[in-house]
Amino acid sequence: MTVKNLKDLLAEGVDGRYVLVRSDFNVPLNENREITDAGRIKASLPTLKALTEGGAKVIVMAHLGRPKGEVNEKYSLAPVAAALSEELGQYVALAADVVGEDAHERANGLTEGDVLLLENVRFDPRETSKDEAERGEFADQLVALAPGGAFVSDGFGVVHRAQTSVYDVAKRLPHYAGGLVEKEINVLQKVAEAPAKPYVVVLGGSKVSDKLGVIEALAPKTDALIIGGGMCYTFLAAQGYDVQKSLLQEEMIDTCKDLLARYGDSIVLPVDLVAASEFAPDAEKKIVGLDGIPEGWMSLDIGPESVAKFAETLATAKTVFWNGPMGVFEMEAFADGTRGVAQAIIDATAKGCFSVVGGGDSAASVRVLGLDEDGFSHISTGGGASLEFLEGKELPGVAILQ
Repeated sequence: MTVKNLKDLLAEGVDGRYVLVRSDFNVPLNENREITDAGRIKASLPTLKALTEGGAKVIVMAHLGRPKGEVNEKYSLAPVAAALSEELGQYVALAADVVGEDAHERANGLTEGDVLLLENVRFDPRETSKDEAERGEFADQLVALAPGGAFVSDGFGVVHRAQTSVYDVAKRLPHYAGGLVEKEINVLQKVAEAPAKPYVVVLGGSKVSDKLGVIEALAPKTDALIIGGGMCYTFLAAQGYDVQKSLLQEEMIDTCKDLLARYGDSIVLPVDLVAASEFAPDAEKKIVGLDGIPEGWMSLDIGPESVAKFAETLATAKTVFWNGPMGVFEMEAFADGTRGVAQAIIDATAKGCFSVVGGGDSAASVRVLGLDEDGFSHISTGGGASLEFLEGKELPGVAILQ
C-alpha cells in the first residue's frame, strides 16, 4: 500500500502551517470521569510531538463515546485535554465547541508548536451522518479552521468508519498517514498476508455475531483458533452443554454448529469454567466441568485446565493474534483466565513468536492486569479496525489515503 506518511509531510515542512490531526482518544472513563486506560493517548504522542517540534499549528479532532450527535457533558473531551497536556509536556487547549466561535478564535490564535483539541466531533450529528452532503458541509467547516493546512490520519481505531473527520476531511486537504496508522497497517499486513506458522488466533469477547466475519476469514488460515470469553458459551451450547445463565446467543447456535462441523479440527474450546452465583465481584464461585454449572448460575471465566490447554497450543506458535478477553477481567475474581492466556502469549513471544494484541478490551486488559506491554510484539489501538483489516475488508479511512 502506497500512502504519503508523516515523514513526507515533515520533509515538505510544517513550520507555521496548520495541521489537522485525527487521533483516537476514545478512552475508558470511570464514574468520576477519570481515565482508566490512557493507552490510546500515549500512542498518539510520537506523531503529535513530531508535528509540534516541526513548528506546526496542530488542531486535533477526536471523539469519546456515543453522544449521538448531541452536546453531552458526560462525553466531553476535558479529561483527555488534561491528560494530553500532561503527557505532551505542554498545555493543550480544549475548544468549547467543534466548529463554532470558540474553536475559530482558538485556532486563529495558535502559534508554532501549539496544540488545540476540538471538543468531541460526535457532538455534531454530521460526523456520523450517512448523507455525504451533510458530512461534506461539516468537513468544509473543519477545514476552514486550518487554512492552507494538511491532514494527518493517526486514529487507527476509527479508520474503518467513513466519517467526516476520518474520511471527508482527507478528501479536502493534502493527506498523510500518521506514524501510528502507518505502523498498525504494516503490522497487520504481516499477520494477514504472510504469518509465520504455526499461526494461532485467540478470540474472546461477548458475542459470536461480532466475531463471525473474522472467524470465517481466519479459520481456514490458522493452525488453531482458540475461543474463550462470553462467545464460547454459544459454541458450548452448540455441543449440547447446558450453560445455564451464562451469556448465550441462541440465534447463533446453529451457526456455531456449522462452524464446528467445518473447522472443528482447528477450533479449541475451554474444558473447564469458573461458575458464579451472580454477576458480581463478590459472587460465590467454583471451578466446574463443562456440564457442571449449578442451576441458575453462570460462567464468568475459563477455568485453570482451559488456561493450561490454551497455553499448550500457544507454546509452539510463531504468530499469534489475540482479540477479546477470556472472562470478566474487570472483576479480579474472574481475571485469571485472561491473565493466564495473556502470559502464555508473552511466554511464546519471548521464544520468538510474533504476537499482536488486537486492541479493544484485550489491550485494556493487558494494562488493567498489570502485564508487561513490552512482552507483546504489538498492541493495536483499534479493535474493530484490526478485525476488519484481517477479514480483508476495505477500511475507508485507509483507502482515502492511498
